[in-house]
Amino acid sequence: MIQGVGVKMPSINKKRSWFGVVMLSLVLLVMSACGSKETDKPADTAPAVESKTQAEPDKEPAKTTEATTDKEPVKTEEPAKAEAVLPKEVRIGFQVIPNAELLAKTLGLVEKKFPDVKVNWVQFDSGRDVNTALASGGIDLGLAGSVPVAIGVANKLEYQVYFLHDIIGDNEALAVRNSAGVTDVSGLKGKKVAAPFGSTTHFSLLSALKDSGLEASEVTVLDLQPPDILAAWQRGDIDAAFVWQPTLAKLLEDDGTVITTAKQLAEKGIITADVGIVSTKFADQYPQFLKQYVAVLDEAIAFYRSQPEQAAKSIGDFINQSAEDSLSQMNELVWLSSEEQRDAQYLGEAAGSGFAKVLKETGDFLVTQEAIASSPDLAAYEAGIRVDGLQP
Repeated sequence: MIQGVGVKMPSINKKRSWFGVVMLSLVLLVMSACGSKETDKPADTAPAVESKTQAEPDKEPAKTTEATTDKEPVKTEEPAKAEAVLPKEVRIGFQVIPNAELLAKTLGLVEKKFPDVKVNWVQFDSGRDVNTALASGGIDLGLAGSVPVAIGVANKLEYQVYFLHDIIGDNEALAVRNSAGVTDVSGLKGKKVAAPFGSTTHFSLLSALKDSGLEASEVTVLDLQPPDILAAWQRGDIDAAFVWQPTLAKLLEDDGTVITTAKQLAEKGIITADVGIVSTKFADQYPQFLKQYVAVLDEAIAFYRSQPEQAAKSIGDFINQSAEDSLSQMNELVWLSSEEQRDAQYLGEAAGSGFAKVLKETGDFLVTQEAIASSPDLAAYEAGIRVDGLQP
């Protein structure tokens, strides 16, 4: 039976094989049809996809072409970035000295240059107070004499010199009361002499006393700010004062005579200047502002040189004196443009700067007068000069 069944099974297998072949063919045919429909679908939808991809490039290149050819993004985006880093507010510490910064203030040049920046002008009577304000973060830029700046660098205050507002000449002088009977510096022995301590005139006074053979201890030196000097002079409390304009002119009008000036001392190598200083943090954060602010100062200098009478009137109106007197005082200063200050005898390239040497010599002198404990090396004073704002 098993053998008989074994004989019949091949016959059944052949039918199944035949039937399987037929069924396989049908399956392949169905699959082929399905495959044909699947491939037809991309063909039906392809135009829609193609249309979409064509529509998008039509818009995108249009933007790119306009930005590249018409607007030149490299040129227009750079100023936009520069404007973006300008401060919302700047605090400028100034002094009433007839130089480019005061002229820029009276002409409104800073506000015109920076319409989107709130400009706060803060008035000071001396560089010592400017040092204090910068050290405490009360102002961003300030004007101080070379002496307080030398003191600031020696004390490692976080600021740098970015501009020389003026080289001091006859606008700072040692005035004596005619009734005191003093005709030269040596005659000040035993007299009361005033000057703002830590200022350029204080330095000039000490230098003049030393040059004449007097010790500071042989004179009563009083620490008074310019407004207080004028008041003390009018009361008859002091015999002499080393001070700057416009206070100096008021002393001369009231029984005063000049016995030496900063210009005469400069001829002996004792150089002083009014200096623009800026917080290092502020300058690092807003270098473009600093550069543009220097450009404003250059604009004021150019205005003074081309239209001195109008410049004098602007300053005169601010300090309540005649244009003639203002112009006379302005002419007593040496005004230097940023281009001129790039010369090595002034700010130069910081390293090897002639003004750095002036600061070093000033600091060394102040040590001998026990005004400061120590004076750093020349490299420290060079590091205190910042020249990127002077570059064209």
